[in-house]
Amino acid sequence: MTLKVDGLSTVIDTDHGIVRAVEAMSLAIDQGETFALVGESGCGKSVAALSILRLLPDNGRVAAGSIDIGGTDVVQISEARMRDVRGRRVSIIFQEPATSLNPVMRVGSQITEVIERHTPAKGPAARAKAIEWLGRVGIPEPERRAEDYPFQMSGGQKQRVMIAIALAAEPDLLIADEPTTALDVTIQKQILDLLRDLQTERRMAMLLITHDLGIVTEMAHRVALMYAGQIVEVARTEEFFARPLHPYAQMLLAALPEFAKRGRPLAAIAGTVPPLYREFVGCRLADRCPQVMPACRGTPPELISLDAAHLVRCLLYDPQHRGVAPQAPGAIEIGTRLPVESPVNAPTPSHAQDSAAALLEVHDYRVHFPIRKGLLKRVVGYVRAVDGVSFSIDPGQTVALVGESGCGKTTIGKGVLQLLRGIAHITGTVELAGQRLDQIEGDALRHARRTAQIIFQDPFASLNPRMRVSETLGEGMIALRPEIDAGARTRRLAELLEQVGLRRDALQRYPHEFSGGQRQRVAIARALAVEPRLIICDEPTSALDVSVQAQILNLLAELQRELGVAYLFITHNLAVVEYLAKTIAVMRAGRIVEAGPAESILSQPADPYTRALLAAIPRLRKAA
Repeated sequence: MTLKVDGLSTVIDTDHGIVRAVEAMSLAIDQGETFALVGESGCGKSVAALSILRLLPDNGRVAAGSIDIGGTDVVQISEARMRDVRGRRVSIIFQEPATSLNPVMRVGSQITEVIERHTPAKGPAARAKAIEWLGRVGIPEPERRAEDYPFQMSGGQKQRVMIAIALAAEPDLLIADEPTTALDVTIQKQILDLLRDLQTERRMAMLLITHDLGIVTEMAHRVALMYAGQIVEVARTEEFFARPLHPYAQMLLAALPEFAKRGRPLAAIAGTVPPLYREFVGCRLADRCPQVMPACRGTPPELISLDAAHLVRCLLYDPQHRGVAPQAPGAIEIGTRLPVESPVNAPTPSHAQDSAAALLEVHDYRVHFPIRKGLLKRVVGYVRAVDGVSFSIDPGQTVALVGESGCGKTTIGKGVLQLLRGIAHITGTVELAGQRLDQIEGDALRHARRTAQIIFQDPFASLNPRMRVSETLGEGMIALRPEIDAGARTRRLAELLEQVGLRRDALQRYPHEFSGGQRQRVAIARALAVEPRLIICDEPTSALDVSVQAQILNLLAELQRELGVAYLFITHNLAVVEYLAKTIAVMRAGRIVEAGPAESILSQPADPYTRALLAAIPRLRKAA
């Protein structure tokens, strides 16, 4: 047994009280096994991982339970001994590489540091091994890129460096906390294949924390579903997807976007995960569960073993409570999949405005970054990040821009909003609502940005850590919507949080107090605050779990129907593209290689690169 967690309870002291982030968790992972931990953002998945590694914040502690790694209870050992375990016996791929990598160290040195600390290789041998790992995780020109700093890499490339650091000492147990969140599908496939190969070679165990259920079906042997700090269902992967038992599991699967659901709302789960500092009396899902019974609000459910490998925490399966209360009309039978209805009966999105003049027109757009060398930093060449791109977006239309990490997608988004002036050599034209953005500046440009906003890929890096959420959201409204008075602005802020699935008390919190998915929701609310006509969405759902992703996609679709908001949707999640986009443009090496209607691109891709992208998508295997 590589990992055995028994009765783990982790608490965090906060201003609101004691947060019971993980409560009575028990799980075991064998050599060579992949165990997936899934659930909504804020359920305690990442805290469980940090507990195993003894990397909890100063105000966090393991209150009860044991964590056995290879025969050693790491809860009981000293920090000096834990440093030998951490990195060699167990390692982690963190969710946010931008905040996990040292910004003042070259990436090659960061990998070399791990190799020298935990393996016999030293000096040039360790350096060569670090470069080898960069190549294995898909970094092009690894010898050259080893000299780069993290800020010189794209989000996906930083994630690959983080993976190389975690794997460099070839640990017995790898904790992968959203390991492919920032990666496009082709690199994601390379990384997943690499992880599988390592498991075959070294019988490495893996605890996989992810919100991508397609990855779970491909990678995991067993699945545990968490909700509000508790594990609510454990099963073999095939059994979990073929016969989900807990109502929460059934609702998650119903919330997945796909082509067949285009034009109608996704079955988003109402409400949010309850705050974990409150005292729970009954079932923690009771307020959101469509199958709630009176007993659910007063009796805490225990994990019930239906067979040797399938456990569920729900009174529907407890013989003492089954059938105690009459089920509502149309309720499920025990053991069948829950039919979750769409929350609103909305019509198919209207594109009546498509015949109007284009909202955004980009023509022959080029962004070339200078390469500087020597003592005087003279320009010796250019990186052609975007090399002659043309496209247009009509009012109320969604254009999806897809392609591998580093192909220029994010550069286009930033360039359109004129955020790269003075940094790169830019040519071509950008026209927004009939106004040439590339020819204006100062107040005129600031006023134009009321029409177009951006949701950045990395929410932690784009949110000011010293500003509360209320200040972050209000800043844009004060600058771009000065006609809104203070009272109306306060009401608008509360409405924004509800729209993106956050509680109102989040207004007084700082970014570090949120999970990765919750920070992304704050970033989305900030973009929506000034009611723009165009939103550039740079991986807006990459850090979100399935249920919140459904809420956000429903919100974006609703805004498009009601307000005619247009989207430039930059993403590597083609399941989201299938559901949301009207037009798809596929980028490679700074150029658009194929573009057209979504139905045509997805069903009959003409370019070999597009076909390779579609073939790399992990698909959810549904029960027959």
